Amino acid sequence: MELAPAPELNGVRRFAVEFLLFGIKEARACFFAGLFFVSIFVTPRAGLLDIPRYDLLLVIALGIQAWMIWTRLETLDELKAICLFHVIGFVLEVFKTSSAIQSWAYPDFAYTKLFGVPLFSGFMYAAVGSYVIQAWRLLDVRVQHHPPYWMATLVAVAIYANFFTHHYIGDYRWYIAALAIGLYARATVVFRPFDRDRKMPLILAFILIGFFIWLAENISTFFAVWHYPNQIGAWSTVHLGKWSSWTLLVIMTFTIVASLKHVRERIYIPA
Repeated sequence: MELAPAPELNGVRRFAVEFLLFGIKEARACFFAGLFFVSIFVTPRAGLLDIPRYDLLLVIALGIQAWMIWTRLETLDELKAICLFHVIGFVLEVFKTSSAIQSWAYPDFAYTKLFGVPLFSGFMYAAVGSYVIQAWRLLDVRVQHHPPYWMATLVAVAIYANFFTHHYIGDYRWYIAALAIGLYARATVVFRPFDRDRKMPLILAFILIGFFIWLAENISTFFAVWHYPNQIGAWSTVHLGKWSSWTLLVIMTFTIVASLKHVRERIYIPA
């Protein structure tokens, strides 16, 4: 339900109202991610009713997705984009967990494992895509000074490729990050929590989202959904460097969403 504009609000009252509505819309944008990660925390590691944990998580993720479509919380076009994120994430998971790389592992048994990776894992990446798509619509997101789309696409491709190639030719994430910072230096995200537009440097938005994903990753590894080699004996905090990886992944995700929307509508706002 849309609230009527309240131009008379000002000062602390306006801040409180806008902060509350921003929080509500952010929570709504995180609906799929929130429900999915709650299911990770409450699902017993041994599974339930003879259904292995990873298989149960896949069923829950599919159920949440179907329910969101049925209730029109998500459109079919948005679902198509989310499926793309699922595929992109699953391919990365297969590579990272392969015997040659072993960046992390899914130790538990599941019937729905493909190439050693449970099918539910792609939904963790799809959850990021779902958040970006939902937040864009709910907060009426627009972008000022968006860089040329072909350049943004090249950076996104470089980010994704580096997740694979750094095992063979070196990690160039910081060079790519510097390139991304330069590319998006003038970019500003415009959003509307209530009845007035607010602005934030787009790079700052990327960093903040990456941080919260890093926190979610710490919680997920604590509950043994997957683990890194240094967490096999006992749980330890996920290395802070993963924050940079997630931030780069957010940039890649944002680029895909922005490019898809650019095909359908004009999102650039003249300065």
